[in-house]
Amino acid sequence: MAVAIRTGVALMALGAFALSYDALRQMAAASHVHPALTYVFPLLVDGFIALGIGALLVLHAGPLRARLYVASLVALATATSIWANVLHAIRLNQQARHTGLPLDDITVGVISAIAPLALAGAVHFYLLVQRQPATRHNTADTKSATRHRPDIVHEPRPASAADAAAPRPMESNRDEAEPARKQEAETATPPKRKGGKSSATLEQAIEIGRTAQPGRDGNASRRHIEDAVRDKGFTINKDLAEKAKDILQAELDEHIAAVR
Repeated sequence: MAVAIRTGVALMALGAFALSYDALRQMAAASHVHPALTYVFPLLVDGFIALGIGALLVLHAGPLRARLYVASLVALATATSIWANVLHAIRLNQQARHTGLPLDDITVGVISAIAPLALAGAVHFYLLVQRQPATRHNTADTKSATRHRPDIVHEPRPASAADAAAPRPMESNRDEAEPARKQEAETATPPKRKGGKSSATLEQAIEIGRTAQPGRDGNASRRHIEDAVRDKGFTINKDLAEKAKDILQAELDEHIAAVR
């Protein structure tokens, strides 16, 4: 369907250009342009209209000043082509001896203005149809990729037999002992009072967080932990809830690894 529309619009543009070309070339000859160069005048006028419409579509998201400049030039070229076609038809109508259907000057002028208008409209239609399939295809690809893209969940890699048999270095033991000591220090910190409610300690946040609803894909959720702690009558800040979430997530990962 799109190919048929593009073909029809292209044929309509060629027909309109041919009609306007004949009138503009005769106007150039009447303006005493060299006979060998009269073909240039229609190309300048109607060709500028086609290029200007294409430039407007390219600059649809460009600066307003640039779009107004191009639009004014396209309007001026279109007005020039219409004026030349109308004047050409009226002058010939005044000089012709009517043997068939006589038409007044206004009717002849209106009919002659159809060719440049059809040319400008055909070029515009063709460029719109040419761009539309690619735009819809890209949009469909983007939606499809978004719809079918799986959520990436970083799960722990199951330990192999060689990894389990290999001795663990002492530095890793010290690194693992550091967070434990920090947790014990934070647990021993006395709770602060805020608005008449006790601030939950890390141990309390972890204990209550185990009863909180899981988040997306079964992972620990900081927001759900905060809601569960507040439902128990405690206050909790975002940093403490984030630490509790990390510890609970580590427990979940260890449980998943043990099951596998």
